[in-house]
Amino acid sequence: MTKFFETIWFKTKWYHWLIIAILLPFGFVWGVLMSLRRAFAVQKDYGLPVVSIGNLIVGGTGKTPFIIELASYFNGVFVISRGYGRKSKGLIEVSHNGKIQASVEESGDEAMLIAKSLPKASVIVSEDRKAGIAYAKDRGAKVIFLDDGFNQVEIKKFDIILEPPHIANYLPFPAGPFREWWFYTKKADLAVREDIDFHRYVAYENLKPNMILVTAIANPTRLDKFLPQGVIGKYYFDDHAYFDEEKLGLLLNKNNADSLLVTEKDAVKLVNFKLPISKIKLKLELQKSIIAKANSYIKGYKA
Repeated sequence: MTKFFETIWFKTKWYHWLIIAILLPFGFVWGVLMSLRRAFAVQKDYGLPVVSIGNLIVGGTGKTPFIIELASYFNGVFVISRGYGRKSKGLIEVSHNGKIQASVEESGDEAMLIAKSLPKASVIVSEDRKAGIAYAKDRGAKVIFLDDGFNQVEIKKFDIILEPPHIANYLPFPAGPFREWWFYTKKADLAVREDIDFHRYVAYENLKPNMILVTAIANPTRLDKFLPQGVIGKYYFDDHAYFDEEKLGLLLNKNNADSLLVTEKDAVKLVNFKLPISKIKLKLELQKSIIAKANSYIKGYKA
């Protein structure tokens, strides 16, 4: 079902529009409900700067690497994430000043990747972002980076929205990939588009002659343009899914492959696996104006 919707949302063909038309009334109702939610929201100021990195589109637009890159420029950072895909509940401090304090099962893959990538920051997962902010403030946070926080309409914050390079379907869920009406981009303090305002750069680690791509990310075909030579098979799992070492070993043998090619988000769930791993390492380069605007908000914040 996930692959079906990803196809009609992100690779829309002319023959998909009949299905989209059937779903359109549901999308209209969803858009109206989200508009009412936003219209009646009362924002609370938590007494410290909060920078939200979010999007309007379901699935991945690079929020995790964007947070990693932008947060690296600041001190006293606490990153707060919902912890998608984790096997725990409640508020958990994943890392404190770079020291890992939880397992990937407790944190979720994205939060663990952020924690390992920001040695000077602290990372919290919590379904209740407001509780996470209060906890971080008590722990001495100077600035909060809120992962996927645009829809947290009751929190006063500086909203940055990420947009993919191309959008095929501008309709609200489930007729399209938008969580709210597409024009709500204008409600963000800063909207940035991939390949214009920020760019992805790719490095590789431990490449082998014959590799199979194994990944559990949203809209996984977006990796195609970054794949190196030597990929002889592709296996897609649900976003945030955990891997079974024995099954991955069987896939290696079935394809007579030398290693598993994975993203860094996938790799944090394979740390204890005794299997050959190759990595795709994605890094973002942000326009200096993005860093400057975030810095202006953080430095100029007044409670």
